[in-house]
Amino acid sequence: MEYHAFSLLAKSYNIEVSQENYESLFAYATMLIDYNKKVNLTAIIEINEIFVKHFLDSLLILESVSSCKTLADVGTGAGFPGMILALFLPKVEITLIEPTHKRVVFLQQIQESLGLKNVTILEKRAEDTQDYREYFDVIVSRAVARLDILLELCIPLVKKDGIFIALKGAHGKEELEVANNALRELKAEIKSIQEVNLQYQDISVTRVNMIVTKKSKTPNKYPRIYSKIKKQPL
Repeated sequence: MEYHAFSLLAKSYNIEVSQENYESLFAYATMLIDYNKKVNLTAIIEINEIFVKHFLDSLLILESVSSCKTLADVGTGAGFPGMILALFLPKVEITLIEPTHKRVVFLQQIQESLGLKNVTILEKRAEDTQDYREYFDVIVSRAVARLDILLELCIPLVKKDGIFIALKGAHGKEELEVANNALRELKAEIKSIQEVNLQYQDISVTRVNMIVTKKSKTPNKYPRIYSKIKKQPL
């Protein structure tokens, strides 16, 4: 996808993309496709789909996080949305949390190649990062787990009055229906829901992004160990 096409597409979603931003994204896409030949990072390997389903998707929450100082991406995988947000928000301290070593190696290569000095990469699971408990203004997470599980992993890392954004697909609202108890237990509530249909040529994908506000300090018993979170969600 050329710069003119992507910048116009992004602008239709109120996102400004500079030529420099685009060149970094294109380099990212090239590295992603190449690395994916030896390590499975994504099933999306066609350049236009990468720009729409990974890059533009990550940028949908840009306005919601642009004024924060600290942000973490839990289970960032190949860097979505955290590394993309770091490109567009150079003054925000961004931490990428990813437990899989092969993915971490890729993230380190991207960080070095694009010269991102505002990024810290942690090779850890979210529940093992409690030295960052209630540290971040914003936590984001995309395609990691069901919402009731994700809330317990992420909310403890958010400051009081901070936000957690769950980037979900078309079934996001269905997940919300079974997450009400988790929200109550973790002293959080839904602030807003962003529903967007991303479209470009024959590409069409529905996104449901849920913005959750943390109302008070998380009870110390959370998060539990992951096996218990998964077996008995709140």
